Amino acid sequence: MKIQTLNKISSIGLNRFPHEEYEIASEFTNPDALLLRSFNMHDMEIPENVKAIARAGAGVNNIPIEKCTEKGIVVFNTPGANANAVKELVITGMLLAARRIPEAQRWTETLKGKGDEVPKLVEKGKSDFAGFELSGKKLGVIGLGAIGVMVANTAVSLGMKVAGYDPFISVDNAWGLANDVAKSISIDHLLADCNFISVHVPLTDSTRGMFNTEKFKIMPKGTVLLNFARGGLVNNKDLKTAIENGTIGRYVTDFPEEELLEMQNVICIPHLGASTEEAEDNCAIMAVDQLRDFLEAGNIKNSVNFPDCELPPSSRHRLVIANRNIPNMVGQITTKLASKSINIADMINKHKNELAYNIIDIDQAITEDQIDAIKKIDGILTARFISK
Repeated sequence: MKIQTLNKISSIGLNRFPHEEYEIASEFTNPDALLLRSFNMHDMEIPENVKAIARAGAGVNNIPIEKCTEKGIVVFNTPGANANAVKELVITGMLLAARRIPEAQRWTETLKGKGDEVPKLVEKGKSDFAGFELSGKKLGVIGLGAIGVMVANTAVSLGMKVAGYDPFISVDNAWGLANDVAKSISIDHLLADCNFISVHVPLTDSTRGMFNTEKFKIMPKGTVLLNFARGGLVNNKDLKTAIENGTIGRYVTDFPEEELLEMQNVICIPHLGASTEEAEDNCAIMAVDQLRDFLEAGNIKNSVNFPDCELPPSSRHRLVIANRNIPNMVGQITTKLASKSINIADMINKHKNELAYNIIDIDQAITEDQIDAIKKIDGILTARFISK
């Protein structure tokens, strides 16, 4: 199989492709799958043979999801693979804000050339940069996915009081959350009660500009707001007003913009959230493993457009089918197979919104003509035969 890389991908991840079964290159005429990080695919013509796209990272704004879905292309991401890297940077951001480290460091740079006077000047000037400790302060975490849970748990270990809000928290993440993390009944309740706010939600139409004048009015004076999730979650114009009136004591973000760089009390970090060797390796490993499991066995895990769907093999022959989630699709597929005397050993059907996915283990091989007959069923997006 041919895997085309659109960005430089960690060799630790790429080495998980068996060399005798996969060919990997940055250019192919018609690859089976695409592997990328930040490459912008929106203006790219996706080759017809592409069955899957995997992003070594969590966000998929650089991938045309709707176009891929229409073609039946499964899009994977790697949630949680870079969670520890982002978590550590969020904690760093809290410390930078609390101890006024950026201002202190810039002032210290002005002492160059002062020679033996430096120690005395340091002792004299350090009082201008007195900060406060995290222990005993209250952190509110909005969004308790992999990163949010790690941030909350680490804050607890630092002696902070922590509250979280996420109406859609998964069972696994709920199990991983420290018992000391309090549950907030609403975002407004959380905002009114915390010294620090760390946001970990995706950027959607409903979350764009979610931190605005209305929300800033709820917060206590001097709140430290941390945004290591996505640019666009904070309304910059309203933020400036909130900083000027003292509501926001510090805004720490991993998404610099021109207007933010000109504001006081804003700490801009150049999108370093996942920029660690370990995170890049972990994301690449996870992306490669998911691609292999899909291409070799038809299983789907961590897709952003298709449902998770996995089935342990019960036969050497497997048919995988993606279709629109409309009535009688499974019936039409099984009828086609029965008409060709193809027996089903096991199968699973999963759906996600308007899409569905089927894994069907069959007792014998299936011909191209028989696959084409299934593809002609109205509502079928793709059908693929896998044999081991």
